[in-house]
Amino acid sequence: MTHTFVFVHGSNSNSFAWGPLQRELTLRGHRTLAVDLPGHGFSAGFSPAYQAPQDLAALAAAPSTVAGVSFADTVDHVVGVVRRVAEHGPVILVGHSRGGLTLTGVGNAVPDLVDRLVYVSAWCCVDLTVGEYMATPEYATSALNDTAGVLVGNPMELGALRMNWRTADPTLLAALKRAILADGTDQEFLAYLNTLEPDESLDAGGSASQANAETWGRVPRTYVRLTRDTSIPLALQDRFIREADALTPDNPFDVRSLDSGHVRFLIHPAEGRGRPGRSGSHLVTGPVRSRPTRRPGPGRRHVAVAVVASSSDGH
Repeated sequence: MTHTFVFVHGSNSNSFAWGPLQRELTLRGHRTLAVDLPGHGFSAGFSPAYQAPQDLAALAAAPSTVAGVSFADTVDHVVGVVRRVAEHGPVILVGHSRGGLTLTGVGNAVPDLVDRLVYVSAWCCVDLTVGEYMATPEYATSALNDTAGVLVGNPMELGALRMNWRTADPTLLAALKRAILADGTDQEFLAYLNTLEPDESLDAGGSASQANAETWGRVPRTYVRLTRDTSIPLALQDRFIREADALTPDNPFDVRSLDSGHVRFLIHPAEGRGRPGRSGSHLVTGPVRSRPTRRPGPGRRHVAVAVVASSSDGH
């Protein structure tokens, strides 16, 4: 049966962000599906105050479409998608950035429906919650710490985190570029910024977003390290990997690396292909479990399980 890549976006994003990567995979003969989490995509809230000229006071008070959307809602939504996709073959669930939280929640809930989890510089909480990881030395160097000026309104009153991605403040724009796309052009950065949505859910899951060894721990998994990521520093990515491998030593991460910042791989999914001596963005082959077996072992089929490639040393 044909496998399907199911993509889960990160904070303030949507399914559209995966378009270039889906196109590249489709051209290579793979089947893909990108998910919009609740309150995102065409369900996202765009207030007239967000348009130009902006009315920041009105923007700070406008109702949010993600107010009340819980972590459980996002997990339930993706579980529903995965159930339908699994009727047609193996499911490879891929998440980027905050999307990793949803991946872990799905792995905790329905491990028998997911054939592989692929985290692309994504949150993979094991020992701590998101808030606790953000207080660690590994997160201290995140360039996101310099972007608080993008926030608009009172999150507690809005019931959401609201960002003004259409800011014209040159200092703030420079800080955002360092955090999101330091390795891209100014034009690419502004184009990407205009795909983002103002609002994001306040609920990052707490302990519910932490990996469960008995369920999530049974699913084969890949971690794609983005070595130039300044939003989720490499030290934090490596901590996620270490803690996960300690939780399930018999089912460690298959670790890959890509020479990319936080979102460059989304914009240039085929970059480096066919260039000897450097990291390329090509498919990685690895084991996906044959049904009904759900643990690593004999009888596994080898199909594409990751969406971006490793450096030549495989780490």
